[in-house]
Amino acid sequence: MRGLSDVLLGRLEDDPRDERLARLEIALLSIIFIAAGLLNFGLLLVLWKRRKQLSRMRVFVLHLCVADLVVAFFQVCPQLMWDITDRFVGPDALCRLVKYLQVVGMFASTYMIVVMTVDRYQAICNPMVTFQRRRARWNGPVCAAWRVSFVGSLPQVFIFSRVEIAPGVYDCWGQFVRPWGLRAYVTWTTLVIFVLPILIVIVCQVRICHTVHASIHVKTHHAGQPATKPLSSRASCVAGLSKARVKTVKMTVVIVLAYIICWAPFFTVQLWSVWDVKAPTQSATFTILMLLASLNSCVNPCIYMVFSGKLPERLAALLCGDEPELKESMQEETTMVSSLYISLKGLSECR
Repeated sequence: MRGLSDVLLGRLEDDPRDERLARLEIALLSIIFIAAGLLNFGLLLVLWKRRKQLSRMRVFVLHLCVADLVVAFFQVCPQLMWDITDRFVGPDALCRLVKYLQVVGMFASTYMIVVMTVDRYQAICNPMVTFQRRRARWNGPVCAAWRVSFVGSLPQVFIFSRVEIAPGVYDCWGQFVRPWGLRAYVTWTTLVIFVLPILIVIVCQVRICHTVHASIHVKTHHAGQPATKPLSSRASCVAGLSKARVKTVKMTVVIVLAYIICWAPFFTVQLWSVWDVKAPTQSATFTILMLLASLNSCVNPCIYMVFSGKLPERLAALLCGDEPELKESMQEETTMVSSLYISLKGLSECR
C-alpha cells in the first residue's frame, strides 16, 4: 500500500496492494481534498475581497491559505488520482513535477506557520518592527518562506522519474543510493520540514508567553496603586499589549498545535518505515496516520474562522451577494486596524 508516504518515498518496490485498504484511502483522500479545497478557497476569497484592508496578520493567513491549497491540489489530488489508477499515468516530466509540487506544499505550509509565529514574536517582544502596512502584501518573511519551499523541494525532481517496472508497465518511482540513501533523505526531510521549524516555533512561543505573563503581572501589580504614580517606560510597553495582538498570538498557538498533532504521526511513521525493516508499512494504522497530515490543510481555515468572530457571517454574506453587510463589516475592520497602528506608534516610544 502506498499511502501518503509516496510524497517523500514514492513507490520503491512493486508489491501488490490491499484493495480494501486502497478503497478506504481513496474515500478519506476524497473527503480531505473536497473539504480543504472548499474551506481554503472560501477563506481566500473573503481575504482577497478585503485585500485593501488586510492587516499584517491576515497577509500571513492569506499565504497560509495558498499553501494549503497547494497541498490540496498538488499533493492530495494527485495522490488520489494515483490511488485510483494504481499506476502513475503521465510522462516523465509530469512525474517529476508532481513529486516536486507535493513537497513544495509541505514546505510552504510549514514555513508559513514559522514566519507567522516569528512575526507574532516581533509584535509582542519587539513592537518597533511590527506593522509595516505598505509592505504587508509582499513582506520579506513571506517571500523567504516561499523561496525556502521552492528550493528545498528541488531534490524531488532528481530522485523521482518515470520508470519501466515491467514490459510496457511504467510508474513514478524514487531511486536512492543503497543502503543509506533512503534513510538519509527521509531523515533530512524530517529535520528541515518538521524538527527545525518546531524548535524555532517553540522558542518564539516561550518568549511570547513570558512577555504576556509579564504584561499580566504589571497590570495586576499596578491595578491598586494611585493613578498619579506613573509606570516605568518598560512597564508601560509591556502593559500596553493590545487584546487584538494577544488574540492573534492565541490563534498562532492553536495553529502550531494543530500542525504538530497532524504532522508528527506522519514523520514518525516515515522514520519508522525506513529505519526498521520490520515496520508494518502495509497496515491500516500506518495509512491512517499518514492521512492525518493532510487534515492540517482543513483545520487551518477553521481555526482562523473561529478566532475571527464575524468571518463565517462575512463568508456567507459574500456567497449570498449581500455586499452592504460585507462592506460595513470591512469598515469596522479598517477602524480596528487603524487603532492598532496608532497604539503601536505610541508603544514605539517606550524603547
